[in-house]
Amino acid sequence: MTDRPNGLTYADAGVDIDAGERLVDAIKPLAKSTRRPGAEPSLGGFGALFDLKAAGYDDPLLVTTTDGVGTKLKIAIETGRHDTVGVDLVAMCVNDLLAQGAEPLMFLDYYATGKLTVDVAKRVVAGIAEGCRQAGCALVGGETAEMPGMYGDGDYDLAGFSVGAVNRGAVLPVLDQQKPGDVLIALGSSGPHSNGYSLIRKIVERSGLGWGADAPFAKDRTLAQALMEPTRIYVKSLLPLMKGGLVKGGAHITGGGLIENPPRAIAEGLEPKFDWSAWELPPLFQWLQETGNVSEHEMRRTFNCGVGFVLIVAAENVEPVLAALLNAGETAFVCGELQAA
Repeated sequence: MTDRPNGLTYADAGVDIDAGERLVDAIKPLAKSTRRPGAEPSLGGFGALFDLKAAGYDDPLLVTTTDGVGTKLKIAIETGRHDTVGVDLVAMCVNDLLAQGAEPLMFLDYYATGKLTVDVAKRVVAGIAEGCRQAGCALVGGETAEMPGMYGDGDYDLAGFSVGAVNRGAVLPVLDQQKPGDVLIALGSSGPHSNGYSLIRKIVERSGLGWGADAPFAKDRTLAQALMEPTRIYVKSLLPLMKGGLVKGGAHITGGGLIENPPRAIAEGLEPKFDWSAWELPPLFQWLQETGNVSEHEMRRTFNCGVGFVLIVAAENVEPVLAALLNAGETAFVCGELQAA
């Protein structure tokens, strides 16, 4: 192969293949740390294999989810806080799997940027690996795309893809078993998780506070630290209850908040009746509501308002479910019931 005088290279176009290779080398140990029965993470191939029998499944259904982090990334980019958005990415996908009663098995990520900065990308992937460890799933691969001209300086975007499994007879929600009087149990959130950040950023702008300012609603934390708290992953707390047949349905409270998400897990002819006095709106959400002059309805359909996941359980199972959740370190409480629509 002969050289061409004045010939252009990919690097001339703004894409650094060598940086990509350095990133792969840097994140291989991170992927390896997430290995689990059925998967042996090995980056660099064209696909990933998973052995369902080794994971203990004889008659499984596969469940897939995909999500992103949204404009919470803007705060990460503006403040240089790149270490936890990977946890958010995993959480948004694996918590959705839980709503089907599925165990997360594999995770893949897509990282896109205008110019690849290996240190930043490695920090993001380290967060993804941490999320996978919390969820008990293997980081089996992903894609890094360097696209000059597509993104501004320092900008990047994330997407995640998760595959889970559930035995055929254990799929949630169990709609034909739901009835009026079934109880809604709330699991506390760690903050806004990864939803509503376009409105959050607008409210922060109205407040006149910088990201480094003391958070008005939290002691010893800056505004950025408080708002970048990663999404809580509920897998290890909820899977045993779901596999034990103690749950009739579950809703991950994401975009659409407490208004739009619970009905997705409830049978036709029934509706959720929330006891809004069962919990106090956490200080962070109180500050958002007051500073932005946000209506009660808008709060409930935009944010999780302190509730990251809602379970539907039979009345007779409330005590053992609550005890198990509290023992697992969750904040859990009865927040309502099902009623006839």
